[in-house]
Amino acid sequence: MSVIYLLLSLSLGVAIIFFIGFIVAVKSGQYDDSYTPSVRMLFEDELVKEPNDKPKTEKNNPTK
Repeated sequence: MSVIYLLLSLSLGVAIIFFIGFIVAVKSGQYDDSYTPSVRMLFEDELVKEPNDKPKTEKNNPTK
């Protein structure tokens, strides 16, 4: 039974060490993507339609 406690404590210790290492790597910018922004302009984007927000005037309104 004491072996189970020893293995549990060792596994928790290793998990905590890996978690701290992960947090340090994220905070230091290890996982920042520096490649995609430089090639983003090479990808084809879909055209964005601009909304027509012009109000109708008397010249544009043939009903009057």
